[in-house]
Amino acid sequence: MKRFLVLPFAFILTLISVCDTFAWGFFAHQRINRLAVFCLPEPMSAFFKRNIVYLTENAVNPDRRRNAVKGEAPKHFIDIDVYGDSALWKMPRRWQDAVAKYTEDTLQEYGIVPWEVNRMKYSLQKAFERKDAKGILRIASDLGHYIADSNVPLHTTENYNGQMTGQKGIHGFWESRLPELFSDKYDYFVGQADYEKHVQQRAWNSVIAAHSALDSVLGFEKKLNAEWPEDKKYSFEQRGNVTTQVYSREYSKAYDKMLGNQVERRMRASIKQVADFWYTAWVDAGQPNLDDLLDFKLSDEDLKEQEEERKLWQQKTINVRTEESAMITIDEILFGSCCNHKDHRSACKDEH
Repeated sequence: MKRFLVLPFAFILTLISVCDTFAWGFFAHQRINRLAVFCLPEPMSAFFKRNIVYLTENAVNPDRRRNAVKGEAPKHFIDIDVYGDSALWKMPRRWQDAVAKYTEDTLQEYGIVPWEVNRMKYSLQKAFERKDAKGILRIASDLGHYIADSNVPLHTTENYNGQMTGQKGIHGFWESRLPELFSDKYDYFVGQADYEKHVQQRAWNSVIAAHSALDSVLGFEKKLNAEWPEDKKYSFEQRGNVTTQVYSREYSKAYDKMLGNQVERRMRASIKQVADFWYTAWVDAGQPNLDDLLDFKLSDEDLKEQEEERKLWQQKTINVRTEESAMITIDEILFGSCCNHKDHRSACKDEH
């Protein structure tokens, strides 16, 4: 049974404010959703560009509510390795078949991200069919988040933070520290959105690709750690009003070089998949005319409701898995558990 630790609310607010800037769950998720907008074809792009701020800022909502809303956390990951060595290939792709084989309780315990991606695509399709502007934006933002999570190697394993291999903190190292330092140099050009005929299989393909990279994520860091003295591995940086220990730039650069642009590749795959799934949902909905929605604007009541909802998420008792929170240094808390599970090139074309 997994145990949980309740953290003080004031401390959690501090973590949230820092994670807003530095965690993959905030920084990269927002960039992925934003760049996916520029991959969309003309019939969609006007509406999505008009609402790009919403799609960017709300890309992180699933992380904001994951510890406050029951049933949210399993949507972000799948511990595929608990099902056996061949689980990537033998796991039932259809939800009903998986439930019949493993029970829903078991699936929820070890994560459901590929099935959630598939479900959210169909929810987005229905919103397009209704021409529900508010629903389209909300669901598209969330779908982008889950797709991005499914492309992260450490979101596909029970050893999600290196706690089983003596590498606690690697989750945040890979998906927070490396993008923070190097993402402005990434090439985000992935081309125009394409129609996806096999949505469920594509959702699983992202998990397969991510999990296939896991050995490198863990193995390279373990090798590097054995070669570097402790005093060269870490440094101190100012984060707001807090001076905190972080992985040094030199150690991070060496790890990134060993990975061979792996983080960049996973971000590129996420951008392309998000754009493809948004486009596919629109096509499957009959390609409704989104120009009819260009005048949509969240009402004052909508904005107030949104703000109250976010406050409610923060006020709920926040339960964090012990494996994520039982860390000695604040940087491991900041960078190991937030998302658990400058000028740059546009993803598809110039941002005009």
